[in-house]
Amino acid sequence: MFCVGLHVSAQKFALVDMEYILKNIPAYERANEQLNQVSKKWQAEVDALTTEAQTLYKNYQNEVVFLSQEQKKAKQDAIVAKEKEAADLKKKYFGPDGELFKKRTALMTPIQDEIYNAVKDIAELRGYQLILDRASDTGIIFGSPKIDISSEVLRKLGYSN
Repeated sequence: MFCVGLHVSAQKFALVDMEYILKNIPAYERANEQLNQVSKKWQAEVDALTTEAQTLYKNYQNEVVFLSQEQKKAKQDAIVAKEKEAADLKKKYFGPDGELFKKRTALMTPIQDEIYNAVKDIAELRGYQLILDRASDTGIIFGSPKIDISSEVLRKLGYSN
């Protein structure tokens, strides 16, 4: 007969609420405000180019009957160029690797790293094998407030409630 020895130990879990944590970190709020301001500024630039393209198109529609083929072609090319300029600017600012993404990464990564390190330190100190974010859509139906370490993470980061 085989004797199999099983080592069963209770695993420890904890929850954090990242929304709550981030809401209580002033640097995060400032970074968000910066991102909103720069986003609005860049969107205004894109909108201005789009409006210019629309104006060129409306003017073209009003003048088309009076234009020669060469003039029509030139106006159409100008409209297409302005539309392309607006699309390129939008991609530059808001594309997957655009300026907004880069700025968000530059502002948010240090804050996220600081939170991660605090959570990791607490996990190692308390022996947690798993810490879940209750604010994310991971399917947590119920989490006992007794295992929520969000306030402890904030205290470790130097923010008290």
